[in-house]
Amino acid sequence: MNLLVGALNPIALQLGPLEIHWYGVIIATAVVLAVALALQEAKRRRVSEDDILNLILWALPFSLIGARLYYVIFEWPYYQANPGEIIKIWHGGIAIYGGLIAASIVFIIYCRNHALSAWLILDIAAPTVMLAQAIGRWGNFMNQEAYGGVTSLHFLQQLHLPNWLIQQMLIDGSYRQPTFLYESVWNLIGFAILMSIRHRTGWFKQGEILLSYIMWYAFGRFFVEGMRTDSLYLGPLRVSQIVSIVLLIGAIAVWIWRRRQKQVPGYLAGNLTQRY
Repeated sequence: MNLLVGALNPIALQLGPLEIHWYGVIIATAVVLAVALALQEAKRRRVSEDDILNLILWALPFSLIGARLYYVIFEWPYYQANPGEIIKIWHGGIAIYGGLIAASIVFIIYCRNHALSAWLILDIAAPTVMLAQAIGRWGNFMNQEAYGGVTSLHFLQQLHLPNWLIQQMLIDGSYRQPTFLYESVWNLIGFAILMSIRHRTGWFKQGEILLSYIMWYAFGRFFVEGMRTDSLYLGPLRVSQIVSIVLLIGAIAVWIWRRRQKQVPGYLAGNLTQRY
């Protein structure tokens, strides 16, 4: 028997004025798990744990800044009129693409300065980032955000979702498409595929696990974004859909180009100091 329940409390713990939100707990858990898996893979690829940890320490703050700047840029009319809100990230407003772009730039700069293959390091990180994204979307679930258009209770029940999840999708008096869930499941499938095949074949060249991640994520995000109600827009177009198309086409083009370069090392046997 299904029992109706109210929306879940987004606050995990409150100690006086201090509030610890489930969103932060979930994101922190995702990061810790991603780092642990990346360190494990770094050992296999003979990459120093110190390099991975240093990269993360640099990348995390810059990715947060990048995610916020990306959002602010495309909502500039509001922030131009309310400049004091720009730094108030706790009021909401970050974009994953901005964070990923900023983190990638940090990775590339660090690798160039430490004679590491940026392609290899990004290959190591890519599947774990996808897992972190899959987990992190549940923070959106707790906050009742990143949802889609109005749907019916019957539709959600047909998806065989648990009742507590369905009731969390009851927002402003209407049931909503759980787009957070669609993206989470898509990323989890992509993570499982990449983790299951990257060690079973010597077919991958350096960079191709990263490119596979980009293609997989961009393809899924394009369709999920089309269902969301909180998209950033550039004119009549959704920004994330534009970025998804650019990344998908770009990743395919780079894959083809690198396959034609005979000197590109394999993922399992590449020279770590080569900067291809």
